[in-house]
Amino acid sequence: MTPNDTADALSDVLRALRLRGGVFVEAEFGEPWCVLSQVGPEDCAEFSPLPREVIAYHYVCEGTMSLQLDGDAEPLTLRAGDLAILPRNHRHRLGSDLSVPPMPVEMLEHHAGGQGVMRLVHPGQARGARFFCGYLGHDNVNDPLIHALPRLLHLPLGSGASAQWLESSMRFAAQPLAAPHGLSPSVLSRLAELLFAQAVQQYLAQQPEGSTGWLAGLRDAKVGRALAMMHAERQRAWTTEELAQAVGASRSAFAERFTALVGEPPMRYLAQQRMRFAAQQLRESDAPIARIAEAAGYESEPAFHRAFKRSFNASPAAWRREQTGAGFAPAA
Repeated sequence: MTPNDTADALSDVLRALRLRGGVFVEAEFGEPWCVLSQVGPEDCAEFSPLPREVIAYHYVCEGTMSLQLDGDAEPLTLRAGDLAILPRNHRHRLGSDLSVPPMPVEMLEHHAGGQGVMRLVHPGQARGARFFCGYLGHDNVNDPLIHALPRLLHLPLGSGASAQWLESSMRFAAQPLAAPHGLSPSVLSRLAELLFAQAVQQYLAQQPEGSTGWLAGLRDAKVGRALAMMHAERQRAWTTEELAQAVGASRSAFAERFTALVGEPPMRYLAQQRMRFAAQQLRESDAPIARIAEAAGYESEPAFHRAFKRSFNASPAAWRREQTGAGFAPAA
């Protein structure tokens, strides 16, 4: 599979995630310093309802700092122009010296910025680091892409034009909406999504030949194209035969390859994606159940009812009523 084909397949998968987000903190810390970090609901207050899942990220503008996930033995050193992404929002430490006790947030100077961006300052004894903290929110619990990624992605952007452009974009995002050249939240969300896609593509390119798993399926010439088609046209009445023909393979060879890489047969994978989409629509919209069933790719409402009840142990109408903000995941 060529890099362009992989990028196209990944774009279709990311589009289905419906990511949304922005920047919530600009921090400037003098050394020595150490803080505990994890994106919380209060950081996503601009969205209603709040996202059920969060991808956190930090971008270093100046200086050097370390990042260590809970449970990891070795920290990651981040330098100016580096982007660190935490796909599943694990708690972590940031600082110049991670052995010192983390500073309480109350010790830091807080300055309100534009569009909900808070500026945190700690003078310290020596010049330290300046960085932005942001997030991408989504509602896809147990999404196969997010689940397949490592706990931490590191994307070095260096000190070239791309890094300067990114820092300028972050700064513009921190300005009030009426300020000249200010970026809208939707533009900033798209920027963060593009950076996330770039980090995932870099991670995919680093995977060894012969590896297995969902990401390996995305890289595979035939399985990756099939994944892209299923995510792009979820409502289409795909069959294994049609997918195999579309990617230029026999039915048996394609089904065997897909199952070996992704971990489940093509039709079971597609059914799970349809259920995830349908559940999201039931929770987020007031669209009639028949319309949601059709959009999810079911030929009839009764067939959708049966499939939904098998996955969620409740009818679509009952499940919709019961949703009060708790996350969801199809039953195994």
